[in-house]
Amino acid sequence: MYTLDTNAIIYYLKDDPIAVPILSGIFADTVPVYVSAITEVELFGFPSLQAEESTRIEAILRTVAVLSLDSSIARTAGMLRRAYGLKIPDSVIAATALFTGSTLLTRNTNDFKKVADLLLLKI
Repeated sequence: MYTLDTNAIIYYLKDDPIAVPILSGIFADTVPVYVSAITEVELFGFPSLQAEESTRIEAILRTVAVLSLDSSIARTAGMLRRAYGLKIPDSVIAATALFTGSTLLTRNTNDFKKVADLLLLKI
């Protein structure tokens, strides 16, 4: 099981030579893949987002489970923010991975490595 950080999806969309093989393999597998709703906000929030990019994001989001920010995830995110000084989006993404018991795929391991019990895979 995996949770995708926003940057994992961005690097995949930019055809990054490290991210593409890893994510292509995960997308081809039958393991659950999660994305936090905050990632959806970040992906669609780029001011220069083009229609083609939006279409590619939509295609990826149709293949994963987008998890809403419920009370349980919100409280965990708040605790992570307080304990580790994470930014709100990072705390929500980390809380989503902890909630699902999944490995967080990110290029930003420095931001997350201090979080206890969070499994990380650098892309």
